[in-house]
Amino acid sequence: MSGSTGRTGRIGRSSALRSTMSDPRVSFLGVGAFNTAFGFAAFVAFDRVFAGLAPAWTVVAHNTATLACAHVVSVLVAFVLHRRLVFRVRGHVWRDLARFESVNLVMLGLNWVLLNLLSLAAGFPSVLAQACVLVVIAATSFFGHKHISFRRSDRDTAGGGRSDRGAGR
Repeated sequence: MSGSTGRTGRIGRSSALRSTMSDPRVSFLGVGAFNTAFGFAAFVAFDRVFAGLAPAWTVVAHNTATLACAHVVSVLVAFVLHRRLVFRVRGHVWRDLARFESVNLVMLGLNWVLLNLLSLAAGFPSVLAQACVLVVIAATSFFGHKHISFRRSDRDTAGGGRSDRGAGR
């Protein structure tokens, strides 16, 4: 009997986890945490690469190249994860990617401005400045992705570009 109780307990916990992760806000936080760490690691990696390849670049040139390369890599990973795990939409891949990148380019522009303000005006090292900026970017991107990137109209839903749980609306 105790074996069956243990099994029931595991099933109950698994069901609770699945239920919690089905909330798009919770899954966005999980995917966002991974994306933030992944994007930051990509930023640090490109920061080191460009420091070695072009040590004479200005701070702005260095930051721009680092941010651009990290952006391309991390956006592609983020798009797949958000599409599959958070908003769970189907169809319209290229339209969704264009919208996703549009939202991310706005975030990138804001990131660039804040990164360079903190680096130049406040004297923060680039990596520390980026660590501060990413908090602002992560907090604002949910709304852009929910209402722009993965938005589905009633016509889209009827036409096969549906959301599995309506989070993309």
